Amino acid sequence: MSSSSSPGTSSSTGRPARVDVRTLRTDLRHLLLDATAALAVTAAVLAVLRHRVAEGTSPTLAVMPYLADADLYLLYWLCQAFGWSGLLWAWITVMLGLLRATAPGRWTVVPHARIERWHRVTSLTTIGLMFAHALAFFLELLRENADGLGTAALVWSAFVDVFVPGGYDSGTGRVAILLGLIALYLAIPLGLSFYVRSWTGTRLWRVLHRFVVVVYALSVWHTLLYGTNVWFDGWFRTAVWALQLPVALLFLARLLAPLRREERLAVRDLRRPGPLLRLCGRAAAAAGVVVLLLVTVTGRDGGRTPGAESGDMLVTQPMVWGALAVLLTVMGAVALAVRRDRSAASAE
Repeated sequence: MSSSSSPGTSSSTGRPARVDVRTLRTDLRHLLLDATAALAVTAAVLAVLRHRVAEGTSPTLAVMPYLADADLYLLYWLCQAFGWSGLLWAWITVMLGLLRATAPGRWTVVPHARIERWHRVTSLTTIGLMFAHALAFFLELLRENADGLGTAALVWSAFVDVFVPGGYDSGTGRVAILLGLIALYLAIPLGLSFYVRSWTGTRLWRVLHRFVVVVYALSVWHTLLYGTNVWFDGWFRTAVWALQLPVALLFLARLLAPLRREERLAVRDLRRPGPLLRLCGRAAAAAGVVVLLLVTVTGRDGGRTPGAESGDMLVTQPMVWGALAVLLTVMGAVALAVRRDRSAASAE
C-alpha cells in the first residue's frame, strides 16, 4: 500500500481494500504502550493476590486451601491476574466506545477521533488479555495433570476443558467457562470487525459492533461466577459492581443522546414500524440497566455465603446455548436487514 493511496484503499485497483491495513498498523504501534501498561497492571494484581494468600485473607483459600502454595500454583494465580486486568481493560474499552457513540457536550475535552483510536487499541489489548487468561489456565491444567496422562491425551484433555465451549464439565465451571469462551470467541470478530468495514459496509459493521456490549456483560458474569476472589462479599466483588455504574449511566446517555442524527427518535417517527422497534429495543436495554443499578445498590447479586453450601445453579448449559442461539439469530437477522437495505438503495 503506497503512501499516496487513501486509507482503506488498494493502491493497485483504487477499490476499498478488504482489510484496512494502514489503520491496523497504526493501532499496533500504539498497542505497545497500552499492552505494556496492561502487563504492569497484571503484575500488580498478581502481587496483590499473592499477598492475600500469604496473609490468609484470600477467599479462594476458604474453598481450595491447597492453593495456599502460591509458588506451586503460580499459573493459577497468573490466570486470575490476567482475568482481572482483562476485565479492567474490557471496562475501559467499553467506556471509550460509549463515549465515542454519545453526542458530545460541553464536558467533552478529547476529540472523538482520539477516543475512537483509544477504543480500538484497548480493544486489541483486551482480546490479548482474554486469551492470556485462558492460556494460563490451560498451562495450569497441563502442570497439574502432568503425571496422570500421556502427553497427547493430556494436551487434548486440557485443550477441551479450556478452549472448547461446553467441554469443561465440573461444578460452576460448566457454565462459567462456557460464558467466558463465548465472550472470547465473540470478542475476536466483533472487536476486529472495524478493520474490514470497507468490505462489510460501514453500516453493517456499526450495527454488529454494538453487540460487543454482550461480550462485556458475559465477561462480568463469568468473573462473578468463577472468579474465586469474588465468590464471597468483599472489596473485590464490590469493585466489580461499582465499575458497572458508570457503564450503565453512559449506556443510558448513549440511548438518550445518540451521536448520529439518524439514530435519534422523534414522536412522529414512531408511526413507522422500524423506529418503533428501535424504541422497544432501547426500552428493553434501559430496563436492563435499571435492574443492574438495583442489583448494585442492594448488593443482592447471588453471591455465595461463607461456610454455606451453594444451591443448584439457576442457569444451566442448555439455557446458555439457547440464549446464544437467540443472540446469533438476532445478529444474523440484523445483518440480513442491513444488506437488504443497502441492496435496495443501490438499485435505486
